[in-house]
Amino acid sequence: MAEPHQEDRFRELVRMGVAMAEGTARVAEGLARVAEEMHRANLISLQSLLVEQMDRSIDDPSLADTLSTLTDLSEDRRRQMITANRQYSLILLAHRVGAIDRSELLGVLKTLRRNPLFVEYWVRTADARRELPPESLEARIGRAVDALMEERLDDLEEWWVVG
Repeated sequence: MAEPHQEDRFRELVRMGVAMAEGTARVAEGLARVAEEMHRANLISLQSLLVEQMDRSIDDPSLADTLSTLTDLSEDRRRQMITANRQYSLILLAHRVGAIDRSELLGVLKTLRRNPLFVEYWVRTADARRELPPESLEARIGRAVDALMEERLDDLEEWWVVG
């Protein structure tokens, strides 16, 4: 039989091990939160670069051709399509970084459904969305927006009043 002193020491070592494991778990959770925040910050930085590039292409029609895959558009209409893309991209970013949840995202996009230029942008970019990996966030949101686009405007009026 072990001496009482050894049992006490063993129990203390076990308590210390448990405390160290709990501390390590807290550190790991903290690191995971930091990594997630860094990921969000990187997304925001990348989006800032993309918006800057879009702004330049809106200001300079010769650059717009390099940014847009849409054809048969006047310079003004191309600028409008780039602006619609920028707006959609920023809404997606807001969702990705947690500024808005899925319900808010779909609410904003449901409202955009009323804008004829956004509807044209959406129709013109359907092929590009079909090429996305089906389970990607953008593809899943794209399918939800496709469903929103098929709703009647009367239904949208009811949503606005009730929602």
